[in-house]
Amino acid sequence: MARGFNLRDFQTTIAERISLSGAGVHSGAPVTISFVPADPDTGIVFHRLDGADASHEIRALVSEVGTTDLSTTLTNRAGVTISTVEHVMAAIAGSGIDNMVIEIDGPEVPILDGTSSAFLDAFEQAGFAHQAAKRRFIRVLKTSRIESGASWAEFRPYDGTRYEVEIDFETPVIGRQKFASDMDEAVFRREISRARTFGFMRDVEKLWAGGLALGSSLDNSLVIGDDNSVINPGGLRYKDEFVRHKALDAIGDLALAGAPFIGCFRSYRGGHRLNAAALRALLSDQTAFEIVEMAGKRGQSRGAALVAVNASVFAPWAI
Repeated sequence: MARGFNLRDFQTTIAERISLSGAGVHSGAPVTISFVPADPDTGIVFHRLDGADASHEIRALVSEVGTTDLSTTLTNRAGVTISTVEHVMAAIAGSGIDNMVIEIDGPEVPILDGTSSAFLDAFEQAGFAHQAAKRRFIRVLKTSRIESGASWAEFRPYDGTRYEVEIDFETPVIGRQKFASDMDEAVFRREISRARTFGFMRDVEKLWAGGLALGSSLDNSLVIGDDNSVINPGGLRYKDEFVRHKALDAIGDLALAGAPFIGCFRSYRGGHRLNAAALRALLSDQTAFEIVEMAGKRGQSRGAALVAVNASVFAPWAI
């Protein structure tokens, strides 16, 4: 049987409400985000609570992805947005959460320490509640690949959940790095969750002039100085922290599929735009995947087979 992220029989939500506060990395504005238990088959849903946008709902699906410059932004049909969702979505995937309402009083998820670690800790503090509804998975049946210049990304069939992410920067402090591993909750927490977002000091003034990175600091970002060295006190958390953060971003972006996938995701010189495009390409080809769930009933022995099921046209993966 396939092994990997969230390959458990039944859906999960959190056991109780929990909140975090911080600032948006781009806006610099304070924001509070609350995580609320949700019924089976709810999926992940953002609710904007601030000002005129109160009660607007934005579903965490690739069909709602708008801009992908520097971060991933979701936009609903009313034009209401939630930006920088990738780190919290990675933590949701890494915790095996299927259903949750996320209430937020601003347009941007707080950056916190620039990783998924604080979100993981919050979910563990809230606890988990296992639900009666079966969990469904997207199983990759054939290779689905897209290319953009020298960059590319693809899904391949694989008996598990695997990520192979490679980056290539001219600056010597990064260079060419690759992270490749089967992925489950334990690997995500240990190898990925603490890898920080990163940027270059030379780009800061241009970003500020464009109203971006106003909340960025050495507390939430790895910064590469003009001398091509990491200027953060304490240096790197992992020797290849840069590519591990790119893997974190990919996990968060691909969590917008609406269900965990069984397969191998590979990318070279990728980013938010390429991640979303690759996911759209996969889900737009009905011959490239199938929807499966575990056979059998709750309480039966582990190791039950995955069986194909008919997915409603209203299902999250129907884009």
